[in-house]
Amino acid sequence: MSTLSLRLPASLHHKIRKLSGRDEVSINQFIATAVAEKAAALLTVEYLEARGRRGSRTQFDRIMARVPNVPPMPGDELPNQPRQSNAYQPSPRQERRSSPAGGRVKKTRARKK
Repeated sequence: MSTLSLRLPASLHHKIRKLSGRDEVSINQFIATAVAEKAAALLTVEYLEARGRRGSRTQFDRIMARVPNVPPMPGDELPNQPRQSNAYQPSPRQERRSSPAGGRVKKTRARKK
């Protein structure tokens, strides 16, 4: 364990005292937990950014092409909201390749009657 001298504005110190009392923990424990939570959040962002850099758009498109182009099951619909510009949108080529069964669409000729 190490000791750290910390200067806080009086208003923040007062809020921390009230919040730690409400949680029934010491001010020291409250601050240590808050710092641990903040560090975990920052490390998670770093991990996700590094993981994202390893991704491949080509592989992503290949996997998404296997997803069937069917309406969502009842209860799985998205709420009515404007589409985000960064949302994945399959290319027209990928939409043509997807079938409701998830496989490739087989082109057939119409039979003459």
